[in-house]
Amino acid sequence: MRTCVGCRSRAAQSELVRLVAGSGMVEPDPARRRPGRGAYLHADPRCWESAERRRVWPRAFRTAGGLDTSRVAAYLDAPPRVGGARRSG
Repeated sequence: MRTCVGCRSRAAQSELVRLVAGSGMVEPDPARRRPGRGAYLHADPRCWESAERRRVWPRAFRTAGGLDTSRVAAYLDAPPRVGGARRSG
């Protein structure tokens, strides 16, 4: 069982997408093979938006500063945000 960083509900690992952080970017790891600390998220844009709104990435990956989540957004087909900056509009 893993916890989704977006909705914070528990689910089987097979129901979640593993995410890894490296070089200032958060990337999906659908094969669950990449090294490094992982975080889990439902493959639902609403969970991604919730995680973005709550700014969970530095806490989930135990890093300082903003992380680029554009690759996760593209993977989930959600609007991207880079480095935690607020979007205008």
